[in-house]
Amino acid sequence: MSGAILEVRDLRVSFDHPLGLVRAVDGVSFSLAPGERLGLAGESGCGKSTMALAILRMIGPPGHIDGGSVWLDGTELSALDDEAMRRLRLAGIALVPQGSMNSLNPVMRIGRQIEDALADHNVSLPRSELDARIADLLSTVGLRPVVARMYPHELSGGMKQRACIAIAICLRPRVIIADEPTSALDVVVQRQVMETLARVQRDLGAAVILVGHDMGLMAQFVDRLGIMYAGRLVEVAPVGRMVTVPRHPYTRALISSLPSLDHKGGLQGIPGLAPLLRDLPSGCAFHPRCTLACDRCRSEAPALRPMGENAVVACHLAETVA
Repeated sequence: MSGAILEVRDLRVSFDHPLGLVRAVDGVSFSLAPGERLGLAGESGCGKSTMALAILRMIGPPGHIDGGSVWLDGTELSALDDEAMRRLRLAGIALVPQGSMNSLNPVMRIGRQIEDALADHNVSLPRSELDARIADLLSTVGLRPVVARMYPHELSGGMKQRACIAIAICLRPRVIIADEPTSALDVVVQRQVMETLARVQRDLGAAVILVGHDMGLMAQFVDRLGIMYAGRLVEVAPVGRMVTVPRHPYTRALISSLPSLDHKGGLQGIPGLAPLLRDLPSGCAFHPRCTLACDRCRSEAPALRPMGENAVVACHLAETVA
């Protein structure tokens, strides 16, 4: 995609394990346009959160990035030294973490944690200006200025998550990665957090990558949706098209498993279990669970191929699925 703000090219991430190498992300490529909202969905363990951390170069031992490259606005992140990458986090690309209670320091006030983020990037302001900036950041995410003097345990789950968003946007990044930002929140608070994220994204003009497994949430928020399975992207398409005409059997199964008012009764699940990443089946990794699998699926891994405008799919039987 020309003019992309973020490009991920053939990214591969592995983890050392006593029983063998675990390839958590296997040759993933995609691009993100300025101001775009891209969703990455799939079952737990498919590699979506690992990929998010790899983009930020936050994979620690026993994990390691084996290959590929990440480009942010023309800068290759994999070529930066550790100090340059540290300065780029928050300023160019920021993370809204999955667990706000685990990411916020429990013994520091919220305002102090925002101060630390600014100071770590050499933002030095007089006390009055600093307080005003913190109050403005909190107001942007729907929190009162008094929250700056509070500790994380004094906030509700939704307030903690919005405080994490305030920290993430304090330097106006061009890309925001939100890793399951509404996990462990009730549906009302989920909506409030997502509305906050959407408003912040519009105000900044930033692009967003939303990582999660809630297909309903994805359908309401993102412009384009990528589906991951066993460390690989198996389908990427505009979200409206993917929901109505899924091309990959796994995508269709995910959408069919959603509850619906039109089809009341028992929920439809996906048969079988996701494969172990250190022992993937031959051919297409999804074929043991696929009702359409043929001999070619069992022997030949499908590559991503174009399937209409702005869409790709990795399935030998994409036309049959649709």
